[in-house]
Amino acid sequence: MGKAEFIAMMAMLMALNALAIDIMLPALQEIGADLKVEDVNERQFIVSSYLFGFGFAQLVYGPISDRFGRRAPMIFGLAVYIVCSLMIVIVPSFGMLLLLRFIQGAGAASTRVITVSIVRDVFGGRAMAEVMSLIMMVFMIVPIIAPGTGQVIMLGGNWHMIFLFIAIMAASILAWMMMRLPETLARADVRPLTLNSILGGFRIVLTNRIALCYTISSTFIFGALFGFINSAQQIYVGIYGLGHWFPVAFAAVAAFMSLASFINARLVGRFGMRKLSHGSLLGFILVTFVWLMVQLLSTEPMPFLVFLGFFALAMFQFGWIGANFNSLAMEPLGHVAGTASSVLGFMSTIGGAAIGAVIGQAFNGTALPLIVGFFSVSIIGLIFVLIAENGKLFRQHNPRV
Repeated sequence: MGKAEFIAMMAMLMALNALAIDIMLPALQEIGADLKVEDVNERQFIVSSYLFGFGFAQLVYGPISDRFGRRAPMIFGLAVYIVCSLMIVIVPSFGMLLLLRFIQGAGAASTRVITVSIVRDVFGGRAMAEVMSLIMMVFMIVPIIAPGTGQVIMLGGNWHMIFLFIAIMAASILAWMMMRLPETLARADVRPLTLNSILGGFRIVLTNRIALCYTISSTFIFGALFGFINSAQQIYVGIYGLGHWFPVAFAAVAAFMSLASFINARLVGRFGMRKLSHGSLLGFILVTFVWLMVQLLSTEPMPFLVFLGFFALAMFQFGWIGANFNSLAMEPLGHVAGTASSVLGFMSTIGGAAIGAVIGQAFNGTALPLIVGFFSVSIIGLIFVLIAENGKLFRQHNPRV
C-alpha cells in the first residue's frame, strides 16, 4: 500500500482506543443513572477499567507479535474488542460493565502495541517520528468528533447504541486491515516465544536508560491527560454548565493537539526529536505554572474562556511531546520492537491510568486538582528527561535522531 494509506490505517487502528474512551464521555451521567451509580466520581471507573485492561494486556501482545507476526495477534485483539462492545449493549449491571470494559481494553491493547511495532518495522529515526506525528494528527480527529458523535447518538437513542456504533466501526477497520495490510515482521527479527527470550527482551528494554526514562516521563505526562479525561464531564458540565456544548469544548482542545502533531511532522526532520520535544516540555511547564498561579490567586473559578485557553496551550505542547518521546524510547530497540512496544506501552498506560485516576478522584468541585496535577507531572517528566540525557537538553545524538 502507499504511504498515505499506511498512515491512515495505522491512525484508525490506534484511534479505536480513543473512540472507546471519548465517544462515551457525554453518556457518563446517563450510564451512571441507568445502572444506579450514586457517587459521581465512581463513573470515572468506566474510563479507568478500560485503561487498566488496555495497559496490562500490552505485556502479552509484544512477545507474541515478535514470534507469530503482527497480523494474527492484531486480528485476535480486534475480535475481542468487537465482541465486548456488542456485549456491553445488553449489559445488566455496573459491575459487569466494568468487567467488559476491562476486557475490551485488553483487546484494544493490540492496536497500540502492534501498530507501533509495525511503524518501527518499516521506519526508523526521524522518519519514524515524522510518520508517528502524521498518524497522531489523523488519530486526533477521533477525539475531535467522538464526543459530538456520542451526543448525537444519544439524541436519537440511548447510551447502549454508542457501543453498537463502536463495534461497527471496529469491524469495518478490521476488514480493511485484513484485506490490505501485509505482514511486516522480517524473518530475521522473529524471536522465540520462551520464558528466557521474553525475560531477555524485557531486560533489554528496562536496562536501556534512554528508553526507560523517556517512557517514565511520558507516563507522567499522559497521567495528566487521563486525569482530565476522567473529570472532563464534571468540569465542563458541572463547573461551567456547558451541557450539550461539552463535545464542542472537548473538540476544540483536541484540534489544538492535532495541529501540533501536524506541525511536528513538518519540523521533526529538520530540527530533530530532541529539540522539539524538550522545548515543548519546557513550554508545558511554563503554561501550567502560569495557569496554576492564576487559579491560586482567585477565589472564584476562572472564566471558562481563560480556562480553555490555558488548557489548549498546554495540550498544544502535549502534541509535540507524545510522538517524539515515544519515538525516542523506541529508537534504540528496533531489534525487539514488539516486546519493546509492549513493555513501554504497559508502563505508560498503567502508570498514566493510575496517575490519572488519582487526579480524577481528587476532583472537589473545582479545577484546582487538575491544574495542580498538570504542573506536578510536568516537573517530574522533566526530571526523567534530564536523567535520560545526562543532564543536558537539546543535544542531537546523531543525524537520525
